Amino acid sequence: MEAKQNIDMEQLQYLLNGNEADYLKERAVAVRQRYYDADVYIRGLIEFTNYCRNNCYYCGIRRDNANIDRYRLSDGDIMACCDEGYRLGFRTFVLQGGEDGFYIDSMICRLIRSIKERYPDCAVTLSIGERSKESYQAYFEAGADRYLLRHETANDAHYRQLHPSELSLKHRKECLKNLKEIGYQVGAGFMVGSPGQTTQNLYEDLQFLRELKPHMVGIGPFIPQHDTPFGRELAGTVDMTVTLLSIIRLLLPRVLLPATTALGTIDPFGREKGLMAGANVVMPNLSPGRVRKQYALYDKKICTGEEAAECIECLKNRVNKIGYRVVCDRGDYKGDLNV
Repeated sequence: MEAKQNIDMEQLQYLLNGNEADYLKERAVAVRQRYYDADVYIRGLIEFTNYCRNNCYYCGIRRDNANIDRYRLSDGDIMACCDEGYRLGFRTFVLQGGEDGFYIDSMICRLIRSIKERYPDCAVTLSIGERSKESYQAYFEAGADRYLLRHETANDAHYRQLHPSELSLKHRKECLKNLKEIGYQVGAGFMVGSPGQTTQNLYEDLQFLRELKPHMVGIGPFIPQHDTPFGRELAGTVDMTVTLLSIIRLLLPRVLLPATTALGTIDPFGREKGLMAGANVVMPNLSPGRVRKQYALYDKKICTGEEAAECIECLKNRVNKIGYRVVCDRGDYKGDLNV
């Protein structure tokens, strides 16, 4: 068995202050290569609805933002995205959206079945927020393989700073527990540099991840969106995000770890820096060009104008230049899902 890695508060503070940065990255890359070699997995992101019932203070598609054009993709639109993605080499499709009550369980299940019937060699990942355990079970039985549900912060008081009172960290954690029990490959994660975040909060996030043992961890810098209550707050930093990516790789050696779009938004080479710090996943956008700017979680989001084919070719070249390779693969977690 692998040794159970840990970090204490003093070590975390030391590393977040920029100490041992190069050595930390070297160690993280060595661990990543032990399990995943030089492979970088691509996930085709399909942002199929920007309606959301929630009012999270940091999110541009929050319910009370009246300044965005709302949209929902049709089943035909979504399948066309998958068709294009498959042609380009994607073998995982991520259906992401706000918590949109329009999509009842039968509609989500129909979509999953349609994708799996047409592309049985592909994985389907869902990222549609908090649902009942019965709903999660139905999606799993329809063929969904993975579920992304970022916990955002593992500290209850900090959670209340970021979310309205109807949302709770307790319920978010319960959803993650349910997803693991059902058998999904589960993804959690948090924002780096979110308003009110302390080093203690980050330490609690890392300890929560060690306890949960997710198969994927998505972290990215907080970036303000001008139509939200946090529109004037400072963004998170590249350096802190990259440091935390390396730490997470060392704490969870087999984890699937994206270099996120948010990281690429605050730094032109942000995704490369993430990959060179231990990340091994990137998630290009397959959504139709006409709706990409409307999925405005934060300001100045990259890749809102590129066609999918242009984006993937550019990404492959950039990944190759830093010594890695984009592979045509489902990119599953390499380990025991039940641990």
